Amino acid sequence: MTNTERDQVLRRVAAALTRVTHPDSGEDVVSSGRVRELDVGEDGLVRFKFALQADDPGNLVRQARAAAEQVEGVQKVKIDISLPAAGAKAVRRPLKPGSVPAPTPNPNALPGVRRIVAVSSGKGGVGKSTVAANLAVALAQAGNRVGVLDADIYGPNIPIMFGERRRPQVSGERGKERIEPLEQHGVKLMSLGFLLEEEQPAIMRGPMIAGILKQFLETVEWGELDWMLVDMPPGTGDAQLSLVQNIRLDGVVMVTTPQDVATGDVLRGIKMFERVGARVLGVVENMAGFICPCCGERYEIFGRAGGQRLAMQTGVELLGEVPLEIPVREGGDAGVPIVVSQPHAPSALALKRVAERIGELVEGAAAGARPSPVASGSV
Repeated sequence: MTNTERDQVLRRVAAALTRVTHPDSGEDVVSSGRVRELDVGEDGLVRFKFALQADDPGNLVRQARAAAEQVEGVQKVKIDISLPAAGAKAVRRPLKPGSVPAPTPNPNALPGVRRIVAVSSGKGGVGKSTVAANLAVALAQAGNRVGVLDADIYGPNIPIMFGERRRPQVSGERGKERIEPLEQHGVKLMSLGFLLEEEQPAIMRGPMIAGILKQFLETVEWGELDWMLVDMPPGTGDAQLSLVQNIRLDGVVMVTTPQDVATGDVLRGIKMFERVGARVLGVVENMAGFICPCCGERYEIFGRAGGQRLAMQTGVELLGEVPLEIPVREGGDAGVPIVVSQPHAPSALALKRVAERIGELVEGAAAGARPSPVASGSV
């Protein structure tokens, strides 16, 4: 590529990037100073720095990359991302017409429960319930009093994950009933799945979902708990908003698989929780690689390092990578989490380390400690 051709590509890329704008302010990424040191190499490699701001949506970098890749003459795009400084505050900008301001989280914690952590994902099928169940059991094995609230109303999987099919007992006079949670593997459990007939669908609108979650929080006899894990439904809908409006979360753990279709959805989930004032503790990459039970070889079936790229892009911590193993699936179907059935398996050890790290982050924040910032990097 000649110098003249490079200059032409450079101008086209710059023009394409000016069409990538912040959804609230309308600022483009070039004039706002986010894109810096734009350059085009002789081999068609476009490279620039992207200075993320505290209130940038998680897909802004992705949009900039896509805009540059579509320019004629561009062979590859490399972006060096710099993250906001620790403690940087988002700039308040006027909302676009029709947009909804973020709700203010309820400052009250659930009585008797010391720490509440939500386990969420951007899309279904990434093993969120499997991660939630194993983290809960790992915390219980460490001597904690643990409960799991299954907030996935449409797809309640916690009963299957824990092998529990009984119906919970109800006590108290009419109008003041209390629901006794069930217990398996040292963990107290509540799920709509315990109350529905097998294969009965949960057909309900948003307000009903909020009512069910509120009932599970207020009428279940949870007792004294050190940890409550909330298994959230995938996405960014009614259940997520209802939860943060009714209780104070100590943190959110996002679960993803390595491929882009999963990490892209998790980006939106992270930004949603940040907008409503919930602290995202980090990302767990599930199904990080398949370990063959015959030869021990590792195969990257769903890609590689998606969780690491996501962590670098958003500035949150990569809490751990959980390999794909057949006993994980077998244990989930049988109601025996892998940390119980095969506690020394690679996936079980990875999940236990994630549970330990969550404890360090949450307890450290409660003690006034700040986790070390994530270093800037390239994607």
